[in-house]
Amino acid sequence: MSKQVTPLFVEDVSAFSRALTKHLSQNTQALTHVRMLNLLAKAGGFRNFQHMKSAQKSETRLSNSARVGAVDYALVERGLNQFDDGGRLIRWPARNKVQQVCIWVLWSKLPAGQILTEREVSDILNSQHEFADPATLRRVMVGYNMLQRNKDGSEYLRVEQKPPAEAVALIGALKSRSG
Repeated sequence: MSKQVTPLFVEDVSAFSRALTKHLSQNTQALTHVRMLNLLAKAGGFRNFQHMKSAQKSETRLSNSARVGAVDYALVERGLNQFDDGGRLIRWPARNKVQQVCIWVLWSKLPAGQILTEREVSDILNSQHEFADPATLRRVMVGYNMLQRNKDGSEYLRVEQKPPAEAVALIGALKSRSG
């Protein structure tokens, strides 16, 4: 039988601690596993542990239908630090995870469904970064299957796909930053 993980999230740890202390001081019965689960849930603002599990399952069902996915906001922030106020990539990040999220911003600047020459792709990329290396950026996009090119490299086409949640958040943050 597999165990189901039930996360406990509290907005205010101090308030949670006070509520748990209060519930523990009022509880005169022997503290069993189930009673402890119920006390933790009550301190977290639920009626009991079953109520907490039910609320979390409902939240998961509802959010899975509307949410892109869990976002690693620390990664988004590291990606955001690679861009200037105008949304141009300042430097190529050293860490692979940051590279992967940043390259999506450049991918989003390429026109969808339009065949481009190498020169056109380079011009678009050069307008979006400051370190003058469009060849590396093109190769990375081709390597990540974000961009297709023919054998001689004369024609490029953006591969349409859904960016990861962090990339969507980064693109949104850059749009709001530049106005």
